[in-house]
Amino acid sequence: MSTSGDASETYRRYLSAVMLHGHAGARACDLGGTDLYALNILDLAGAMTPGELSARTGLTTGPTTRLIDRLEQGGYVRRVPSPDDRRKVIVEPVGAPADLDRVLAPARRRIGEILGGYTDEQREVLFDYFTRAATAFREAAEELRD
Repeated sequence: MSTSGDASETYRRYLSAVMLHGHAGARACDLGGTDLYALNILDLAGAMTPGELSARTGLTTGPTTRLIDRLEQGGYVRRVPSPDDRRKVIVEPVGAPADLDRVLAPARRRIGEILGGYTDEQREVLFDYFTRAATAFREAAEELRD
């Protein structure tokens, strides 16, 4: 078992590699990293107001508006009136970058091979960690914004 310092370094290397891959994948799809990140948020959570997208991306109002403009011009999202309040706008996903599946395929394959080497019980622990860590990161981000 490694020491906590080694574990911290290993984890930081992991996070850096994930971020590097995200940026490389975005560039390969002719998008910015934040654009691809926002598309992932919309794909996972569905349509939302610009304010909700702003909160989930951590962007302020102006950059969020420009982000939505870029995604709309690229054909990835559209603005539609809210069914509950016609004064509000909802941003809904309408497409994904054409090359996204091709771009993500090598990482998906490699990660699938790694996960395939674990037992069902080990994978259960890993995915429990991912779920709980995602919540912890979101909560920590909210604390930083406050």
